[in-house]
Amino acid sequence: MARKVVNRKELRAQADAAEAREKSGGKKEKPVKEKAVKEVAAKEPKAPAKKPARKKVAKEARLKAYWGVFNPAMKRLVLFEYADKKAAEKKAADLTASSRAQHFIQLVKETIAE
Repeated sequence: MARKVVNRKELRAQADAAEAREKSGGKKEKPVKEKAVKEVAAKEPKAPAKKPARKKVAKEARLKAYWGVFNPAMKRLVLFEYADKKAAEKKAADLTASSRAQHFIQLVKETIAE
């Protein structure tokens, strides 16, 4: 899909030559090809400009933070309120002590149903 390179100097020379011919009195008719293109363009009615479609803005979901206690397989075992971090840490320590697996806490954000 490469475009042909336009040589501006040649086009300018052609335009100057055409002006010189018109001034000297020799009228040259436009080529048939240009006439046909202009006539077709003049006959076709222009379509009205379409308004751009408004995009719907996605409503941002509200999130709430919790502390989750997880096992090594990333399975959430217990969920605590954000303010109860000490309780979540204690639960993770108890689970780790009762089993061989290391349990941990991680911040969890869930959407609020309105």
